[in-house]
Amino acid sequence: MTLHGWGANAQNLASVVPLLNLPDCQFMFPNAPFPHPYSSIGRAWYDLGNDKGKGLPESRKLLTDWLLSLENTTGVPLSRTILSGFSQGAAMTLDVGLSLPLAGLIALSGYLHPLSESIPATPPVLIVHGRQDSVVPLKAAQNTRESLMALGISVQYQEFDMGHEIRPEVLTVSRNFVLGVMPNQKVY
Repeated sequence: MTLHGWGANAQNLASVVPLLNLPDCQFMFPNAPFPHPYSSIGRAWYDLGNDKGKGLPESRKLLTDWLLSLENTTGVPLSRTILSGFSQGAAMTLDVGLSLPLAGLIALSGYLHPLSESIPATPPVLIVHGRQDSVVPLKAAQNTRESLMALGISVQYQEFDMGHEIRPEVLTVSRNFVLGVMPNQKVY
């Protein structure tokens, strides 16, 4: 599962699938539930404008319910599912993924919402961020890493000389993470 960022849509990240070279994996790209205020084709997981955070509880519930329903529709358990996201999608990945028994989480150019006091699940996490990211500051990724490590979560962390984007080297790191958490198994 891969979650798009604010203002993008489900098709936005689909073009990277062939570049990951994970032929045994099934990829799914859900659309965020809310229309983007400045784009007729863009979507949002929650508001980042005047009503910052509005819609987060609804998106959290919709995404959680959808993920929990997937085993019945795909036959793939959550323990063999990796949730990933870019930017706002990365924030949703961490927000929802830390409450489910997933195989792993990948947060690209993202950030962490405030955590509840108890984290019911602790899947391994890959965090990748650009040192020149002008949309989500590098400090947000560093703070995310420190917060998750303080909870005892296994975190792989990688910075690159890039902005708010996904470059080929990010795909290589992501592919290696997937293969590391799911060796010799099909991943969905």
